[in-house]
Amino acid sequence: MFERQSRAARHTALIEGFPEYVALEERAAEIRLYEVGVIPGLLQTPEYAATLEADAVRREAITSEQADERVELLVKRQKSLVRSPSPLITAVLDEGCIRRPMGAPSAMDAQLARLLEFAEQPNTVLQVAPFSMGARRPFSLPVTVLTMPDRSLVSYAESAHRGHLERESTFVLPMVAAYHQLQAEALSQAASVAMIEQLRKGTP
Repeated sequence: MFERQSRAARHTALIEGFPEYVALEERAAEIRLYEVGVIPGLLQTPEYAATLEADAVRREAITSEQADERVELLVKRQKSLVRSPSPLITAVLDEGCIRRPMGAPSAMDAQLARLLEFAEQPNTVLQVAPFSMGARRPFSLPVTVLTMPDRSLVSYAESAHRGHLERESTFVLPMVAAYHQLQAEALSQAASVAMIEQLRKGTP
């Protein structure tokens, strides 16, 4: 674990707390994701990820070398999920994630196709939290909850400059309860897939 952490820490563009999270993600039995505004990293195509990082370079938030490092690490994180037993991955995306154009139309179409492929996997659940949820949406910021092989829970959340890992059940359990509420209010996977397919066809 420490070797993985030190390897991830060499990626100087990563925010504080993220390398430790990546080491835990590599071992997690279950990963629950909620994202606002952009597709979650684990579901991004390399082209989509590169578009995001290119904008960070344009804003001079990172260097082009750091952008390459981030995309490279993202690909490695995705590959680490191909293991046995497979982790259960539940992803709830705010509707803005799929409606926000990112890069060329062809790149965005490929990203939406990637989401549909994700939804077809036997160890995944994909749901869209529609705008119509309004105030019933329990989270306003991205949230990740990991269930480790020993069934312990870890949550991870980010601000603009740092990430925070929480292992204390007093704080993590209410987050899990809120996540279940989010899933109950979100569209079913079938309805979510239908919404994404309509977007690919260019229909409202």
